[in-house]
Amino acid sequence: MSMTSQNPAPESSTPDHHHNSPPPPPPPPSRYESQKRRDWNTFGHYLKNQRPPISLSDFNFNHVLEFLRYLDQFGKTKVHLHGCVFFGQPEPPASCTCPLRQAWGSLDALIGRLRAAYEENGGSPGSNPFGDGAIRVHLREVKLCQAKARGIPYKKKKKKMIKLK
Repeated sequence: MSMTSQNPAPESSTPDHHHNSPPPPPPPPSRYESQKRRDWNTFGHYLKNQRPPISLSDFNFNHVLEFLRYLDQFGKTKVHLHGCVFFGQPEPPASCTCPLRQAWGSLDALIGRLRAAYEENGGSPGSNPFGDGAIRVHLREVKLCQAKARGIPYKKKKKKMIKLK
């Protein structure tokens, strides 16, 4: 008795098999995509809660700067003020009353996600308020301020010159 004669035809040869089953669900969004969507929704809610409300089509870089300052109240990074005895110390020996702020790296990543979300939601890359020079200046100032407050030198890396023979 031949083994091939008793095997049923493969399922793929039945013409109606794929028409009756629902399509497979799309893969879940990546962690980055989920965070980007949450950030975009949070920014939209922030604009909506302003008095008067600001539409997503009418905001500009000033609203983005205000949003970044607003987020500081939820920060977890201690930023020592100039008069604090721990100013400039990377690991202070005791606590102080200096404010908590959003860490520079968190703000930088947030702006990157919002910049991408803006364009994915129909915004023009050439007029992206998240890419405005004022935002870059603000982020640079936050980085330097936090570095000084913690005693961490941030020196701009010099580009190495390549000598050709």
